[in-house]
Amino acid sequence: MSDGNESIKGDLTMTQGFVAQYAADAALQIDGVIKLVPSFAVALKEKAGVVHEGKGVRAVFEREGSDSVSITVYPVVEYGKIIPEVAWAIQEQVKKDVERFTGLAVDEVDVYVCGVEEVDKTNK
Repeated sequence: MSDGNESIKGDLTMTQGFVAQYAADAALQIDGVIKLVPSFAVALKEKAGVVHEGKGVRAVFEREGSDSVSITVYPVVEYGKIIPEVAWAIQEQVKKDVERFTGLAVDEVDVYVCGVEEVDKTNK
């Protein structure tokens, strides 16, 4: 029976990356989001050569085979933007896009702002 569990776990892992990629794309559409920052664990994996989908986003299923997911986003926000408003917009957009494109129920979207940076307006 371990083969069945491994298969489910493999499918679940692939799905988490898929969901994380949709969430990352949604977050990056928000005005005021400069970039997403990978978590410390993801940064270590990348240094080891492991490719991680949805960089700057973590998607976790409530349990195996569940249709509900919790998402955490790690953005860097543009200087001068109102952080709570940017965070709220991220939550709304990520929830809407992930539910629409995957059919999963998004239980929560947590946003941990990892920094604030100025944007060079002369290069735009």
